Amino acid sequence: MAELVFLKLGGSLITDKRRQETARREVITRSAQEIAAALAATPGLRLLVGHGSGSFGHFAAHRYHVRQGNLEDWRGYAETAAAAQRLNRLVTDALLAAGVPAISVQPSASAEAHDGVLQTMAVTPIRTLLDRGVVPLIYGDVALDDVRGCTIISTEQIMALLVAALRPRRIIMAGEVEGVYTADPQRTPTAERIPAIGPHNYAQVEALLTTAFGVDVTGGMLDKVRTLYGLVTQHRGLSARIISGRPPGAIERALRDPSAPLGTLISGDGAAASPAVGGR
Repeated sequence: MAELVFLKLGGSLITDKRRQETARREVITRSAQEIAAALAATPGLRLLVGHGSGSFGHFAAHRYHVRQGNLEDWRGYAETAAAAQRLNRLVTDALLAAGVPAISVQPSASAEAHDGVLQTMAVTPIRTLLDRGVVPLIYGDVALDDVRGCTIISTEQIMALLVAALRPRRIIMAGEVEGVYTADPQRTPTAERIPAIGPHNYAQVEALLTTAFGVDVTGGMLDKVRTLYGLVTQHRGLSARIISGRPPGAIERALRDPSAPLGTLISGDGAAASPAVGGR
C-alpha cells in the first residue's frame, strides 16, 4: 500500500550553524544514501523531502532583516534566496548521486505570504512529481508578502501548507537532538527524552517547554511541537516524529518502520499514551 511521508533534514543537522555557509557534506551524503536505501527497501513509499537553510540562508536573512520585511534595498532578498539555493543544490546533487530521483522545487517562485505567514504556494507540480515517482525537494526560502513586502518561510510552514493538499501519513523531522526533552540536553545532562506527545500529555509538555526554555533557545523546539501537534490533531491518521539524524541508520529506520522507537512521536489520537517524560 502506498504511503506518503514528509521528511525534513534540519538546518542544524546538515550545516554548522555557527559558521557561515558551512555544509556538513558527509551528513548530507549519508542522509541521501539512507533515503535511497529506504526507498529501495519499501516499494510503496512515496517521499517529499525538505531541508532547512541552516548557516546558508539564515546569515543573509539576519544581515538584511528579510523576515521583518519593509526593505529599502531588495538586494538582501536576492542574496538570501541565492544562499538558500546554494545549500539546496548540494542536497539535490547528493540525492541524485545516491540514486534518488529528486527534483528541487523552489518555494519562492510561487509562495505568497501575509504578514509573515505563508498563505499559498503551487501544489500541482509537487503532486504531479509524486505521481510520477519523483521525490520533490523543498526548502526554507524567501517569499513575497502583501504586508511586509517580503519575509522568510520555513520548511515547517511549507510542509504545513502541503499537508492539507497531499495528505501524508507521517512527518519525520530529523535534526541534531533525539526528540523532545524536558530541558536542553546540550546544556542539562539530566534532561530526559519525552517518548510520546498526545492528548494525554500535550498541555503538560507545552507548559514544561515554555517554563524550561523561556525564550526559544532550542532552535525552535517549542514552535515545532506546537505546529506538529496542531497538524496531527487537525488531520486524522497523521503522525509526526522528531528524531536525531546524527546516528547512522536512524533516518533509514524511521522511514522504513513507523513503529521504530526513535525520538519523540507526536500523535493526535492518543494511541501512543505514555508518561510525559521517559528515559533516554
